[in-house]
Amino acid sequence: MEPKKISENEWEIPKSGGMKVAAKIFASEKLMQKIRQDRTLMQAANVAHLQGIQKFSYVMPDAHEGYGFPIGGVAAMSTEDGVISPGGIGYDINCGVRLLRTDWAAEEVMPKIKELLNELFNQVPSGVGRGGQTKLSKDEMLEMLAKGSRWSLQHGYGKQEDLDATEEYGYLKKAEPSFVSESAIARGRPQLGTLGAGNHFLEVQKVDEIYDEKTAAAFGIEKPGQVTVMVHCGSRGFGHQVASDYIKQMEKKYGFEKLPDRELVNAPFNSELGQRYFKAMCAGMNYAFANRQMIAHWMRASFRKVMGTDEGMKQVYDVCHNIAKVEKHNVNGEQMEVCVHRKGATRSFGPGREEVNEMYKGIGQPVFIPGSMSTASYVLVGTDEAEEISFSSTAHGAGRAMSRAEAIRSFRGEKVAAEMEKLSIFVKAASWKGIAEEAAPAYKDINEVVKVSNDIGLGKAVARLVPLGVVKG
Repeated sequence: MEPKKISENEWEIPKSGGMKVAAKIFASEKLMQKIRQDRTLMQAANVAHLQGIQKFSYVMPDAHEGYGFPIGGVAAMSTEDGVISPGGIGYDINCGVRLLRTDWAAEEVMPKIKELLNELFNQVPSGVGRGGQTKLSKDEMLEMLAKGSRWSLQHGYGKQEDLDATEEYGYLKKAEPSFVSESAIARGRPQLGTLGAGNHFLEVQKVDEIYDEKTAAAFGIEKPGQVTVMVHCGSRGFGHQVASDYIKQMEKKYGFEKLPDRELVNAPFNSELGQRYFKAMCAGMNYAFANRQMIAHWMRASFRKVMGTDEGMKQVYDVCHNIAKVEKHNVNGEQMEVCVHRKGATRSFGPGREEVNEMYKGIGQPVFIPGSMSTASYVLVGTDEAEEISFSSTAHGAGRAMSRAEAIRSFRGEKVAAEMEKLSIFVKAASWKGIAEEAAPAYKDINEVVKVSNDIGLGKAVARLVPLGVVKG
């Protein structure tokens, strides 16, 4: 399925067959070479068949094949006659990125980087199925699912200013824990406060370049060499179970025979089942917010123990991906309420939008696009242009260029770690396999992904961060 090139960084798959809209891909020639290698384009066209989809089925610059939707897929469905699809949100609900700035310079931290990584590794459990420090009763779990980051704060994790700098202020009030299965609760109870495996990480970084000094200063990013700390994780087994439960229920109630792909199973957004899933998904979002809030608390504790203080460790922001949100957007000249599915994509609101946290309303929301273990990560800011061209969405990372299985066949974790150390990047992980599957060549070029986002206006580059030390699941 070969798309038509519209401009330097924009491509379209024309509407045909059962497609209700065309598919639009934001990518350079270099990125398109990678995107063509899997089923991303076919999946984007399949998404365009869904009931109630508006404008386009969108593909972000970091896209690769996913479940149902491509990862990096965005679709806005009318809340009146559109659908909600778990494949458009993902199994790891509200997998997101949180960034803290510090007052330290890299030269102050590097002499203690190994000690710091060991402490972070000990404080924040990681790996598949690993349990956390916190053991919740069922009642505590239900309360946390309703409150999100507020629950963590009430139990001594973090500061109020963290919530002020978190998307949605750290909780979704539409969450309904009673719509979550006993299986999801059982999986989620022991895993709160854990990093997880796969592409989840905790990274000590330094500011490498600043592109927009005014915006960077508003974010607390002041000069090259300044140390930052980033964590990327989500709702763990809890979110996975919520997705699995509702995929089965939607298959049973609505079937998939008329869909181009069984993985696009869905329910009308306004149906009883659609609303139950939406509110269970919001509970999954709250789980992830609470999880990252606790991890941020332990990040500060680790720095306090090793560096002597956590003074100046302020949260820049916490952004979500793998979500569906009800928002109002301009569609064909009129304001329309839509349910925006962002599967491996980040919200990118410009200044003035009511959803932007008060502290950033005049600037636009921060956007984080992390790279792989030995490459850069980027801070961007949302734009007004993104509202017009992508329902205020941009990329969420570098995007895989090869599968985990292929990466494990291609790389040895020990060698990857040794090569990273030659670059003065230190890594601490639960397994060599975990390092191998996250090797830099397994991902697309993060610099190219951000260049496309910046050049089109999906998000404007603010600063470039490079790793000093990485904790992997």
